[in-house]
Amino acid sequence: MLDLGTSFLASVSRDPEALAVVDGGVRLTYAGWYRAISSVVEGLDALGLRPGDRLVTILQNRWEAATLHWACQFAGVVIVPLNWRATADELDHALADSDARALVYEPVAAATVAASPAAAVLPRLAVGAAAGPGETAFADVVARDAAPARAAASAEALSLMLYTSGTTARPKGVPRRHRAERAAALAHVAQNLYRRGERTLGVMPLYHTMGVRSLLAMSLIGGTFVCLPRFSVAEALRLVAAERVTNLYLVPTLYHDLVHHAAFDATDVSSVRKLGFAGASMTDGLLARLTEAFRPDLFVNHYGSSEVYTFTIDQDAPRKPGSAGRAGLNTMVRVVPFGARDPAATAHPGEEGEIAVIAGGDEAFEGYWRRPEADAKALRGGWYFTGDTGYADADGDLFVTGRVDDMIITGGENVSPVEIESCLSLHPAVSEVAVVGLPDERWGKVVAAFIKRRGPVQPAELVAYCRAAGLPSHKLPRSTVFVAEIPKSPVGKLLRRRLVSGDYELEAASAFPSHTSVEALT
Repeated sequence: MLDLGTSFLASVSRDPEALAVVDGGVRLTYAGWYRAISSVVEGLDALGLRPGDRLVTILQNRWEAATLHWACQFAGVVIVPLNWRATADELDHALADSDARALVYEPVAAATVAASPAAAVLPRLAVGAAAGPGETAFADVVARDAAPARAAASAEALSLMLYTSGTTARPKGVPRRHRAERAAALAHVAQNLYRRGERTLGVMPLYHTMGVRSLLAMSLIGGTFVCLPRFSVAEALRLVAAERVTNLYLVPTLYHDLVHHAAFDATDVSSVRKLGFAGASMTDGLLARLTEAFRPDLFVNHYGSSEVYTFTIDQDAPRKPGSAGRAGLNTMVRVVPFGARDPAATAHPGEEGEIAVIAGGDEAFEGYWRRPEADAKALRGGWYFTGDTGYADADGDLFVTGRVDDMIITGGENVSPVEIESCLSLHPAVSEVAVVGLPDERWGKVVAAFIKRRGPVQPAELVAYCRAAGLPSHKLPRSTVFVAEIPKSPVGKLLRRRLVSGDYELEAASAFPSHTSVEALT
């Protein structure tokens, strides 16, 4: 397996004049981008960074962030990209935990960096702004003449370290090697049937596995990475039309926002022939809406994680709504009965359990950064236990039903929130929906539906709709709450914990002629 620096050199050799990256007025071919990357490699060396050192970045999806990613691959420096919304405390943790040797940031994160004691003592690169004391301006680095960069890392070297979202504890570092990163990118190309010269919208953040995969995959096929630094529906639609984007790889939330925007129907999206989604389940309603709106040649449901990029793939998502398909090219997947420690204890078809993935696959990590307790929990008998729940149907297709921690146990029955969400999403008055279990003295937990409406509807109507769709009584919502927005993470993941804790905003009383929170009799 090639290291990623050599892999990029191969791309330059194949397609030197192909358009590689677009960001506003910046348009670079592979040959031109390689020259810029070479300058940054020399700049990293001037900062004192050596192969194996960690470089933390806190940047949006701008061409400088993509350039730094590639420069690190050439230099053998391990890039550690963070959410640009990170707090000073979160930045301090990542800098200390990763043993960072330098930091790169842009103006949007300037206040965070200024408030970080750990950042103050590190060499810093300033992107998009003048350099302050102890800093170097990225613009000065990239403008310098430099010798063509050579690959300084092997395929066995670490490429990057992503940090998990840390919903209940400090985020965990997920170190990944060059060979695993390239294997994941190759699988992404194959599983999405990408052709030479594809163009993708670079909107999924480069601190997220989906964003990194889009960046690497485009390089393998001489494709174009069209940067969208911060998600804006209007700007995304403009770029799709103006740059003739051929494929989209987004979380369901962003798809929802695109097709429900006022400008969507007037936008030429005919160049988009391939859709892919990951990061969360897609409701049946949104799946149908996207199929109608784009009529894509390929519609891929990709199920995976930062730890093991691909778990399963379904290349025809509308064929069997809710199905995550079968194991990807580089892995094996099985459903293990709840509570089983032995990964060989496979659940029967239709039996719900925890989803496990072989830990020795080409796309897999080898353990968390300095977190042996997390390794002990997740890695057992050569398999990675994902913490996700699901079942395989009689055809062998996997259905993901939620997280182990999200399962609603009501009256002794296990209820998956995803099933109820998919049902409610098909109601014409429902724009978005999230289902959680709320504490109840009698039942343990009761099913509660949080609805963002697009039209007037009463809780009793929604319960009747679910009953007519075939949901049994213990799965019917006992409480319905109409909210202004469904809380989500920066990459569009549903934050159920905020609904459970009451951290949400009720729908405005004037929105529709009904109460905002109603108990529905079942």
